Amino acid sequence: MNVVTWTLGFLRPYRRQAGAIVGLSIVEVGLAALAPWPLQLIVDHVLSGLPLPEALARLTPSEIAGSAVALLVAVVVAGLLIQVAGEVVRMLHTQMQVHVAQRVVYTLRGDLLAHLQALPLRHHLLTPTADSVYRLDADAHCVDDLIIGGVFPLLMAGLKLGVMFAVLLYVDLTLALLSLVVAPLLYLCLRFYSRTMVDRAERVKALESTMIERAFEILSSVAAVKSFTRERHELGRFSRSGDDTMRARLSLTRQESLFSVAVTAITLAGTALVLVVGGMHVLEGSLTLGSLLVVVAYLAAVYDPLSAIAHSTGSLQQAVASARRVRGIFELTPEILDDPAGIDASGVAGRVRFDAVSFTYDEQRRVLDSVSFEARPGEMVAVVGLTGAGKTTIANLIPRLFEPTAGHVLVDDVDVARYRLNSLRERIAMVPQQPVLFTGTIADNIRYGRLDASDADVEAAARDAHVHEFVSHLPDGYQTRVREGGGTFSGGERQRLGIARALLKSAPILILDEPTSAVDAISEGAIFDTLRRLRPGHTTIVIAHRLSTIRDATRILVLDDGRLIAQGSHDDLIRTCALYRQMCARLSVGQSLDDEVTVDQLLRASS
Repeated sequence: MNVVTWTLGFLRPYRRQAGAIVGLSIVEVGLAALAPWPLQLIVDHVLSGLPLPEALARLTPSEIAGSAVALLVAVVVAGLLIQVAGEVVRMLHTQMQVHVAQRVVYTLRGDLLAHLQALPLRHHLLTPTADSVYRLDADAHCVDDLIIGGVFPLLMAGLKLGVMFAVLLYVDLTLALLSLVVAPLLYLCLRFYSRTMVDRAERVKALESTMIERAFEILSSVAAVKSFTRERHELGRFSRSGDDTMRARLSLTRQESLFSVAVTAITLAGTALVLVVGGMHVLEGSLTLGSLLVVVAYLAAVYDPLSAIAHSTGSLQQAVASARRVRGIFELTPEILDDPAGIDASGVAGRVRFDAVSFTYDEQRRVLDSVSFEARPGEMVAVVGLTGAGKTTIANLIPRLFEPTAGHVLVDDVDVARYRLNSLRERIAMVPQQPVLFTGTIADNIRYGRLDASDADVEAAARDAHVHEFVSHLPDGYQTRVREGGGTFSGGERQRLGIARALLKSAPILILDEPTSAVDAISEGAIFDTLRRLRPGHTTIVIAHRLSTIRDATRILVLDDGRLIAQGSHDDLIRTCALYRQMCARLSVGQSLDDEVTVDQLLRASS
């Protein structure tokens, strides 16, 4: 299926409106075909005194036909009515086209956003966010550009060509055939220039996306840019990206302009040839002056759509390039959220088991290597290790944000791949290290964990997350507006709001990734008191570095370079695991990983 046919598929829900547009096009072409004839009547039959055609004479009242002034007024009024009717139909035609086009664009955007959300997390990690936003914003207009700027004008042009050429044949066979002289030249010109236009247009789209990506990166990291005083450096990077984009756009525009000049020259030459031959026919007396004016008007009606389509070839090629980019997203395989054959996870207790699980982003380095462990309801399992050991990857594998390369992740002894994805994720609450806050109110952000939660439920979750006191002191309380990304809140406040959101969800599996890294010791103690109270109803997996968090765990998993090298209680691991002992030495008594610390020192420090 080519990209134009694929794009036309979005018109299926609007078949009736599309049919109405075609009907209006037919009426518009019919009125355009009538428009030149009043001028011919005025020139030949009013001003020159030639008798009216027999059919028209029978329809014209004798009092009008017998008076040149009355006939002149009648013909002018008829011409005016035809022109006004044509404008009204053209207005309705345009309104309906825009109406359908806008609906199709917004439908496409909705479908595209839904598909982007359904793509695996790996795609979003490897694809710049700005590129997806550009496809969603600019490239989604491809439907409008191809349908309104391409398919409908082509249909209109074809219809006009057929009607106008038929009338030209009726008026003067020689002139009609002469008008076709330009067709092969226009075809060759179109074929020559369009051969490279699509590739150039696609390159421009890619460069524009890169430029937006650069701007997005700068603005989303503006604090770092300012703190390192790199404004000039970033402006230079953006300018270089802009220069590349500008040169590509200018090159494409130059090609489009040359094409436009060539098309205009060909159609002007065709018009000049017809005028010369038509003028000779008038001089010979085989054609009236009025008929020549009709031929010229019809010739413009024949050439105008051809010229318009040729002139818009550049924008059409850009629309094709955009459609290819959008279609490329739809061709990516999404996650199967609600597989009918999947198992409903609504009744799971929350027992998590990793069975020889390995994971790799590529073929070169394993992030996890044959990791096996179990976390049961009522337990809090802590995962520790050096940076890059694979801790966050474990958290992401449970809700299937990633798929294991080998081995199995099981919930209640069922492989997570067998559950319906939405059903599984509804039973898991996650608190990332840097919780995302959405625009809206504080209550909206906490309620994101359970959309049907009452205000009392929201407040209870906030109290459990030790954030209620902070919120209650704000002028608007829970109705306080959250700015983009929660930038007006501290890191600890954002973390506590994220914890409140997860607690409100009340899922049997609770995963916390460094949940209190930006929280003060008093708030951390209160939060973990809540987690202890809620522990019997949850399987809690915590990725942590703080000794207070680690010590509180039922069981601690020690990861090193993607391998699970030890697991057990805090006291047992201090005695048996050198890496854990070194990590605890750094956390509790301030020693580096290379310093030797005795077991007794560590036990005393952590007691």
